[in-house]
Amino acid sequence: MTEPHVSPDEIRARFARAMSGMYREEVPAYGTLVRLVETVNAETLAADPDLAARLSATDELDRIDEERHGAIRLGTAAELSTMRRLFAVMGMHPVGYYDLSVAGVPVHSTAFRPVDPAALSANPFRVFTSLLRLDLIEDADLRAQAATVLEGRRIFTPRCLELIDGAERAGGLAEADATAFVAEALETFRWHEKAHVSADLYRRLSDAHRLVADVVAFKGPHINHLTPRTLDIDAVQARMPDEGIAPKAVVEGPPRRAVPILLRQTSFKALEEAVAFEGDDGAQGRHTARFGEIEQRGLALTPRGQALYDRLLAEARARVTPAADGSNAARYVETLQDVFAGFPDDPDTLRTEGLGYFRYAPTGKTDDGSPDRDAADLVAAGLLRADPITYEDFLPVSAAGIFQSNLGDGAAQTFEADPSRERFEADLGAPVTDLHALYAEAEAASLAHARAELARRAA
Repeated sequence: MTEPHVSPDEIRARFARAMSGMYREEVPAYGTLVRLVETVNAETLAADPDLAARLSATDELDRIDEERHGAIRLGTAAELSTMRRLFAVMGMHPVGYYDLSVAGVPVHSTAFRPVDPAALSANPFRVFTSLLRLDLIEDADLRAQAATVLEGRRIFTPRCLELIDGAERAGGLAEADATAFVAEALETFRWHEKAHVSADLYRRLSDAHRLVADVVAFKGPHINHLTPRTLDIDAVQARMPDEGIAPKAVVEGPPRRAVPILLRQTSFKALEEAVAFEGDDGAQGRHTARFGEIEQRGLALTPRGQALYDRLLAEARARVTPAADGSNAARYVETLQDVFAGFPDDPDTLRTEGLGYFRYAPTGKTDDGSPDRDAADLVAAGLLRADPITYEDFLPVSAAGIFQSNLGDGAAQTFEADPSRERFEADLGAPVTDLHALYAEAEAASLAHARAELARRAA
């Protein structure tokens, strides 16, 4: 008898826990951060029973404590394509295209994550995955040297590649292979303190952009941050110094609101870690890349809502550009709050103006009207409940802001913006899923199911 496969959701959950354990050992401050987030979350739920009830009703309460996202940076198309296959074993698929060159970071990216609502409820682990854009580096000789270094490295263990092949042939992994896969895949993301470039090449790569040095100079794409989800990011930000952790100057994303939207992120400053360079008689240096991040997730916005968000954020940043050293943090936060007064901040307006996505469910009440009438009428009549759909994705300006705050003001460079989704998808070996299509499908499916339930109860 054929041994049953371990579900991708279970493999993903095991991998996320293993990744968290590894990162806790490598970056002890991450463990402190997780404990702080757990404390703040417990206090927030105790102080707001309505929030606890809403999260429970939408199957989000149980997932929050284990929720994590990570971030990695890859160097070649081959690495990206194989990484897509690795994540597919865990039920994670590329969603969204993000061009960070517009914000001065020479990468473009996608997020590997579950796409089915049930899979997200089981474990919403995500990995924001960036591919280096060497074409944005002006120095042709340096580009060629970097490309040679990247082509010569192997970031996956031979056994990991065998297990990926086996999973693709068999449609999954049985227990022993699933256990081996988690252990082998974890090796790709491990920190290596020995660089595989000389000190001189490292310096030149860093001068081009410090992120370029982080990608090219090491054996593999070490996980550069791992992010727990909090229910009150401002409380975590305020309490981080009490735990001996220095937070970045401002929280990235929208301001604090009654109805959270999209994604808010903060982090502690990147570690300075000792590295040994290749040759040079073991010359020692320092590398700054890995940090700890926290996120608070809110309502997923429709294209109309996203356009309003983008316009208001651009307006706020045109007035005050937040400095990495925090020198104008208070002024930026005040400006952000002022500008975002133009964004509706109550669920009914957000829903009726088509600014956000909502999930519908019957309340238990019935009437004599048709269940096929407008969703707004069904909600107004008390027949349906509309709950915000959580944003599961990322924001390019926020991602760049986190990168830059940990690389320092000196890393803020300007590149000629050149988004190329087609090139990225060719390197990936597959199309990326449109994130708005996923949210629209989830909203439509919930409404259809709710209407069918109303019809059944009225029959």
